[in-house]
Amino acid sequence: MDDLSQTPDTAELMERILYEVKRVVVGQDRFLERVMVALLAQGHLLVEGVPGLAKTLTVKTLAQVVQGRVKRIQFTPDLVPADLVGTRLYNQKTGDFSTALGPVFANLLLADEINRAPAKVQSALLEVMQERQVTIAGESHRVPEPFLVMATQNPIETEGTYPLPEAQVDRFMMKVTVDYPSDEEEVAIVERVTGPAIAVQAVASTEQLAALQAQCREVYVDPSLVQYAVRLVSATRQPERHGLKDMGRLITFGASPRATISLVEGARALALMRGRRYALPEDMVDLVPDVLRHRVVLSYEGLAEGLSSDDLVARIMKQIAPPPRPLEAEARVA
Repeated sequence: MDDLSQTPDTAELMERILYEVKRVVVGQDRFLERVMVALLAQGHLLVEGVPGLAKTLTVKTLAQVVQGRVKRIQFTPDLVPADLVGTRLYNQKTGDFSTALGPVFANLLLADEINRAPAKVQSALLEVMQERQVTIAGESHRVPEPFLVMATQNPIETEGTYPLPEAQVDRFMMKVTVDYPSDEEEVAIVERVTGPAIAVQAVASTEQLAALQAQCREVYVDPSLVQYAVRLVSATRQPERHGLKDMGRLITFGASPRATISLVEGARALALMRGRRYALPEDMVDLVPDVLRHRVVLSYEGLAEGLSSDDLVARIMKQIAPPPRPLEAEARVA
């Protein structure tokens, strides 16, 4: 494990990144934190929220701060996979083919209203997310590193949408819900948007971001914390084994092992952001709803009772207690 003396520099760099983004984006602290967690843990984010809540602005500002390439794709029903990943072009003058790479070749990719595109386009994006490469005419092209996909869904319009299948939604590390700002925040938003433009400073590079990702993988996670993640995820599949006898009828499908991995990797990232080289139970507890929300599929009975996946996750968290917090000295020795 790296020397603990490196932690303040790491935490300071991430603090500066968040500070610069917050100079432009008002409020949304929890959402910004989740974006950074996904970036450090090399995961992807599914965001649900109504239009106008600074989702695009957040990604664009973050790209400026870390000097990364950002692309935005507006998903529509007439989109085809080639619009996303690229295609082969024929040059009539030379008689040769050339490859035109699509907008997925960026560090930060915003897939706006992903549920408006047909299944074939959704699958093309999810394949890039998983493999981090695109194959065009038998030739593989890797996407740049670091690579983060932030896909948005609009919860208020269902007409003309193609809902993401549960198996494909599982590719996203977290699903975050973004709510309206408070009255005070909205006043600040209006003042900032209608006032002088704010010049964002680049405080990091993509190379530094890649180094932070490498440091994130070295954060220590105690075995008791891994077991806690396994128990939580197991309770979504077989609730009766964990003392939740009445919950089995409410769930059709539980979370996959990807959820357990996401909880551990997310806890590492959050610990690093909080200036530690070891994860604590609260790091994981904070992320449980976001990691499990989209992976717990309710049965018709559960939906008929007016329940949501958040309600069931809250019940599971109440039943399964996190491990005790280790003493500071023990964590440092570990």
